[in-house]
Amino acid sequence: MSNIFDFELPKLDSENFTTLLQDKNVEIKTIVSNTLKTPQTFKQDKDEWVVVLKGCAKLEINGIVHKLKAGDSLFIPAQTQHILQKTKKVVVWLAVYIK
Repeated sequence: MSNIFDFELPKLDSENFTTLLQDKNVEIKTIVSNTLKTPQTFKQDKDEWVVVLKGCAKLEINGIVHKLKAGDSLFIPAQTQHILQKTKKVVVWLAVYIK
């Protein structure tokens, strides 16, 4: 058994991705963001559902900025560019990728 909040803190302005489960159609990861100030751009070939477990972040999708806090979730369709603009201190995410 593991605890989702037992993680190694990445360097400032960076992220760590840890795969918790991988199957043929689904992948579940924890993402730990440490005080991001440099925007991070992503575009996956899979659908993605994310939920913030701890912290606050600003994520831009199609020109709309979403201010996320603990408990907030978003669905991001495959091939949709999204920009993690910044995080406030440490943010712990749960991400589910679906083929």
